[in-house]
Amino acid sequence: MKTFTHINHNGEANMVDVSTKQETIREARAEALVTMSPETLAMIMTGQHHKGDVFATARIAGIQAAKRTWELIPLCHPLLLSKVEVTLTPLIKTHQVRIESLCKLTGKTGVEMEALTAASVAALTIYDMCKAVQKDIVIEQVRLLEKSGGKSGHFVVNT
Repeated sequence: MKTFTHINHNGEANMVDVSTKQETIREARAEALVTMSPETLAMIMTGQHHKGDVFATARIAGIQAAKRTWELIPLCHPLLLSKVEVTLTPLIKTHQVRIESLCKLTGKTGVEMEALTAASVAALTIYDMCKAVQKDIVIEQVRLLEKSGGKSGHFVVNT
């Protein structure tokens, strides 16, 4: 049976020691969906939002969040990310924005939390920029899509 890695033998939270782990190329992808009214989505897509380019701001926020995950999530290691990518895709039929993040590095620990944080903060940034025109925007389906590298191997979510 697998055990929690952040709990020591006394049942206390602790930072995992990765000093003896092998360095490998590690990559993770995550997503989040932001559901809004068709009018709000149209406002974003046509560039008529009074706060400016919502997608560009959310993309930068997601990248910055990935780089600072270790400051936000207790027990995460500070990582030297070699790549962070945040893609925002409008889904017109469902009036949603799909956010996908990709984080990559060569190191001793995975980047799942960085990818999840990037997608989450990009979604929160969309909400923040649009809350003046719509308060009932919904952020949902924040999830890991794929991870590779390290001892636990390759994971791809079942869709």
